[in-house]
Formats: sequence, C-alpha cells, structure tokens
Amino acid sequence: MTRPNSLLKHAAAIAALVAATVTFAADFPAKPVRIITPFPPGGSVDLVARLLAADLSKAWGQQVVVDNRAGASGNIGTELAKNAAPDGYALVLNTLPFVTNQFVYSTMPFDPITDFAPISIVSSVDALLVVHPSLPVYTVRDLIALAKAKPGSLSYGTAGAATNPHIAAELLNYMGKINMFAVHYKGGGAATTAAMSGETPIFFSNTVADALPLVDAKRLRALGVTSLKRSPIAPQIPTLAESGLPGYEFTTWHVLAAPVATPRALVNQIGDKVRATLHTPDAVQRWRDRSVEIIANTPDEAAAHIKKEVQKWRVVFKERGMKLE
Repeated sequence: MTRPNSLLKHAAAIAALVAATVTFAADFPAKPVRIITPFPPGGSVDLVARLLAADLSKAWGQQVVVDNRAGASGNIGTELAKNAAPDGYALVLNTLPFVTNQFVYSTMPFDPITDFAPISIVSSVDALLVVHPSLPVYTVRDLIALAKAKPGSLSYGTAGAATNPHIAAELLNYMGKINMFAVHYKGGGAATTAAMSGETPIFFSNTVADALPLVDAKRLRALGVTSLKRSPIAPQIPTLAESGLPGYEFTTWHVLAAPVATPRALVNQIGDKVRATLHTPDAVQRWRDRSVEIIANTPDEAAAHIKKEVQKWRVVFKERGMKLE
C-alpha cells in the first residue's frame, strides 16, 4: 500500500501545482509589469518598448513600465531580466545583440536559447544608411568605390559594439568587400550626433523615421534603406540593393521574452494578449507611422526565429572577425 499511496500523493502535488499555475495566470497582471530594455533611450528597442507598453497598459488595465538598463551592448539589462523572478512581471525586449553578442564577447552572462522563454517577435524595423553632407558620395555604389579607393580610412558610428548599426555596417563591409572601421558610442543618439557633426560621417539609423527629419533638413544625406522594398514613409529613397549593392537586406527584429522558468501557461497568456492587442488596424497603422512593422507571432514561432538567427549571423561575425576581449 505504500507505493500506491506515494504515487497518489505525487499526482496530487502535480495537480495542485498545475492548478496554482493556471490560477496565477488567470489573475495576471495584478500589479505593474516591467519591460527591461537593455539599451539607452532613443533607439529602436526603446521606441518599440514604449509603443508596446502603452498598448498593453490599456489592454491589461495595469501600468506597464519601460526600464532602460543599458551597458555592454545589451548584456547588463538582459542579465538582469534573466535573473528576475519568473512570474511575468519582469520581461525583456531585445534585438539582434540578444543572439549575436555571444559571437563578440569572450564570456557571456546569458544564453538566448537556454535562459529565456520567448513570448513573441513583436516587430521589425528597417534602418536608413546616412552620411554627412561633406562626404562626396550620393549612392551606395559611390560609397563602396570611395572605401575601396581609400581602404581603412572611412569610419562609421554605432550605438555600441555588436548593436544593430554595427551589424548593418559590417554586413555592408562583408557584401561590398570593403573595410570601413567602427567607432562605438553609448547609444544611437550619440552616434547620430557624431554623424551630424561629421566626426563619424557614416551611420545606419535605428529606424527610417528617426533620420528623415535630419535628411529633410539637409543635415544628413540618405543613401538607402536596408529592406528589400522601399519604405512606405520615404518612397523617394532607394534601397541599398537599388543604390549599388544587390542582395543587401538588413531588418531588425524585436523579441519579448521572459526568464526561462516562467510557467508556459503564463508565457502563452502574455503572448495571446500581445497578438490580440497589436493585430488591429489601428495599432498596425500607428506603429507603421513610426516606421515599425508589427509581427506579433507565437512563442513557438519566436523560439524558432531566435535559433535561426543564431545560425545566420554566426557566419557573418566569423568572416568579419567581429570579436571583443
């Protein structure tokens, strides 16, 4: 009788845990939710986090707070999210460095696959390649020609090592067979300022919308958008592929994730709310006006995307020798 009793107690404990998890998920959120963004204000991650926080606050009837925790190309804030309680009240919104930092840092405080439960790939944005007006280039073809004529002399700004502007520029180096060198700043705002002053005359903006006012004011010159299709908010600007580098494509995605121990029922519930909130005509248009395209896929689709991106960027980082000590 001992073994059957033991099995019954074990089954009862499992049932109680499942019931508690379901009840917990049903009550969520009962207090403010924090979205950790591991980059400074002003970049695409911060923009998406604030758009998402505003929409979820309305949908949940509960405050959603954006918490900028910048440093080490996103590693500091992401590690903070990894170590947060797995209760859904501390999430992280990250982008390409979430998967690519492992290729440039000798040690990493997190693993994007084993330490997190992806909730959704929330959105994507296209960048805009801009140059200071003093640089004598008007197309990507011109830029590649100048870089080849003056090898190692052209600098470009980034929002930090292994951030999106860095990766976009290194993809240009890789595909164009050139060797512009990176100057790393603490965030996209500082890199944009450096581009406007001519200190680092080449820069990939975080979004098309970010750079358009500066282009219209003639403070920067646009060479091309990084998507395969022209931006709907700037159809007059060609793609990089049209401007001189066929096949170039760089689209930034944004993943919302929770600590890996977060109950799957809760991950699914948050993901359901994200999709229901963002897949509306009003949300799609509002985000598109900021040059952000909504994706809002499922946790399983998000996990598959993360794994695919790890494999994709491993090759580029190895070929370009992008490594920090």
